[in-house]
Amino acid sequence: MKEWQKLILVIGVFLAAYYIPFDHPLVAVSLLEAFLMLQEYAREHVLFCLVPAFFIAGAIANFISQGSVLRYFGSGASKWLAYSVASVSGSILAVCSCTVLPLFSGIWKKGAGIGPACAFLYSGPAINILAIILTARVLGWQLGVARAVGAVLFAVVIGLLMNFFFQQEEKEKMKATFGQPVAAERRKPTQTLLFFVILIFILIFAAWGRPAGTADFWALVFSMKWYLVLLLLVALAFMLLRWFDRYERLAWVDSTWDFAKQILPLLFGGVLLAGLLMGRPGAEAGLIPSEIIETLVGGNSLRANLFASVVGALMYFATLTEVPILQGLLGLGMGQGPALALLLAGPALSLPNMLVIRSIMGTKKTLLFIFLVVLMATLAGLIYGALFSPQLAL
Repeated sequence: MKEWQKLILVIGVFLAAYYIPFDHPLVAVSLLEAFLMLQEYAREHVLFCLVPAFFIAGAIANFISQGSVLRYFGSGASKWLAYSVASVSGSILAVCSCTVLPLFSGIWKKGAGIGPACAFLYSGPAINILAIILTARVLGWQLGVARAVGAVLFAVVIGLLMNFFFQQEEKEKMKATFGQPVAAERRKPTQTLLFFVILIFILIFAAWGRPAGTADFWALVFSMKWYLVLLLLVALAFMLLRWFDRYERLAWVDSTWDFAKQILPLLFGGVLLAGLLMGRPGAEAGLIPSEIIETLVGGNSLRANLFASVVGALMYFATLTEVPILQGLLGLGMGQGPALALLLAGPALSLPNMLVIRSIMGTKKTLLFIFLVVLMATLAGLIYGALFSPQLAL
């Protein structure tokens, strides 16, 4: 941090401490809500979602060669292959908008093209099979299908548009990496693949939430999740001892810590700010009253869809929590179009997520990515609302 930035930070903290009316009931409750949201986030997501994701990102940085990333996700890679893989990755990972960040950072630093990388960034949290199934069961099959189709389509279109707007940079990146020698692989490809499969399954099972039902397959998996994680950890330990030397293991830990240092402070700050402004989902205790949100997303107007997209992009949704929240909002009069707009913008973006993305790929690219997500979610909501509502008020 530069000296002038430190000065602005000190002045900002001083002015906030001097002028904020901490004794006002709304401010006091909102501040408490911010820290309660941070506590909830720390308890439910850091240990069992983010920590495994950091280790996967560290493994990508150390054990996946740059040549492999460039072959599948680089600027010169086959677009059909790159966007196909990136756009359906969320169906395997089932992560939230914050957990995907270390993985995105890992492939970005390895030289992935901006198009496939942004398709992966969107699809990771958006194309969640469990969330789509729950959406169809709770909110109706129409919304479930629209969410699934829209998420896959969004990932590809957003990736292609990001590549189009920054194609000159992508050409320069491709020239810089063209002809670079590819380091020899220390392990067989099947060993590396199996190693990452184990890491991904540890993330999936460790983050597996309690399902609404008690007598189905998902409940059975939940009851066995820690036995499965323990078994996977034993397999991981065996691989690390047999296939990796001590230097590689230490380098992996160092890379994991680097990702954590870069991402966690921004995430925690973003979670605090989101909790202060909007409160925890369902708590209705932020500075922005929930009644305003409910009023502004009624019907299927352009304003309602745009507002739902923007609010969804700013709020933080833990995996699957967007469905019960929307169920309540729909019961209060939220339109079908805004509901889809929030489903398409909300899980993929959040205020904490935006802060970290900016630190990875810069302000200009981040703003365009956010704009595209909000714009496409708004248009999708308008179209869906027109099809499932008798009138569309502009």
